[in-house]
Amino acid sequence: MKHTRLALAVTATALVLAGCSAGADEPAPSPAVSVDTPTSSAPETTTSDEVPRDAREKVSPAGEGAKLTVVDIRTGRHEGFDRVVYELGGEGTPGWRVGYVDEALQQGSGNEVPVAGDAVLQVLIDGSAYPFDSGVEQYDGPDPVLADAGGSVVEVSGSGVFEGVTQSFIGVAAHGTPFSVYSLTGPTRVVIDVAR
Repeated sequence: MKHTRLALAVTATALVLAGCSAGADEPAPSPAVSVDTPTSSAPETTTSDEVPRDAREKVSPAGEGAKLTVVDIRTGRHEGFDRVVYELGGEGTPGWRVGYVDEALQQGSGNEVPVAGDAVLQVLIDGSAYPFDSGVEQYDGPDPVLADAGGSVVEVSGSGVFEGVTQSFIGVAAHGTPFSVYSLTGPTRVVIDVAR
């Protein structure tokens, strides 16, 4: 009986410690909803170290009153997937609509945006605001942001705001590559993982 209690205590401690180490560079994400699964009301969840499994469009609503501006865009390589991070400044919780499109067309003007890669993921971040509304300076780094050669993500292009939505495009090496989308806090980020 004493050995059983000790074994249970050791197992419980190991599970608690494992839960605290969700990922070296990003904590565990919040849920995201897949658009084309109307029969399921359960949100699709993914942990920061899971390889994405489907290429369906992903949608999540922004929090009410969100006023967020993209302040940084970065890419990284992980075991089994490439990651794109949009860091946001301002207030509130971002929403998103992310999915494959046939052409990268700029909101408002309809102009084509050149994006390297064989496929294009359109990223629309809802709850966006211009810098004079969010109180933070917008991203003014390289455009496009080039990813490491040989991965699924080729580049990230644009981060313009139009009518409360930031639009960006991710050039992907192959159409239909699975991806996942989630948000993180401290600082606020929208994260897109693309399987390799």
